[in-house]
This record gives sequence, C-alpha cells and structure tokens, in this order.
Amino acid sequence: MKILVVDDSSFSRKMIIKAIPEEIKSQSEIYEAENGKEAVEKYEEINPDLVFLDLTMPVMDGFEALYHIRSRHPDALVIIISADIQQQAVREVMELGARAFVKKPISPEKMKEIFEKFVKN
Repeated sequence: MKILVVDDSSFSRKMIIKAIPEEIKSQSEIYEAENGKEAVEKYEEINPDLVFLDLTMPVMDGFEALYHIRSRHPDALVIIISADIQQQAVREVMELGARAFVKKPISPEKMKEIFEKFVKN
C-alpha cells in the first residue's frame, strides 16, 4: 500500500505516520509532501492508495490540492487531518470529495478506525 502524508509541519507528518498501525506501516510505502502543490505532483508520480491531507499550508492549501487530486482521480481516497474544524471547512472538503475529516492530533485508535472503514484488506 502507498500512503501519502501531506502537512507543512514535519512534526505533524511524523505524528500522523506514528499513528498508522504497525502492521499496516510495515507493509506500506509512506511518502511525504510539505504543501498542496507537492501533494498533487507526488500523487501523479506515485498514485497512492491513501492520502492524509492537511488544509492550512503554504503554496497551495489542502482545499485546492483536494480539488486537483479528485478532479483527476475521482476514486482517490483522501482523509483530511486538520486543526481547522469549522463546520464550513468540514462541509467544503466533504463536498470536494474527502472521505473523512479528522481533528488533529489523530490518535492511534482513530487511525485504526480509518483503516478499518476505508481500506480493503
């Protein structure tokens, strides 16, 4: 499985990766991007099975990155992990095709739920 973790904070990326269940992590290739522009480029390059995407980033934010990814890849599995939990933001990303919205920081338990719900074994 290929997983793309997108956040402008290297600390946040590490925390997201750390929360991924070990049995999944050990069998996956994990890629990182620092902003939405990198995320879109990396998506085209590696075609990941799952994307964890922050919203507030420089260069290109998560909303725009989500739009570009989903417009080219309608089946893309994108999970938003953000501190911005305003209802308008949640509504907008869900309309853009995100599969779930998770508040930062993500717990290992919540991460396990995401894999159980969205990832086919």
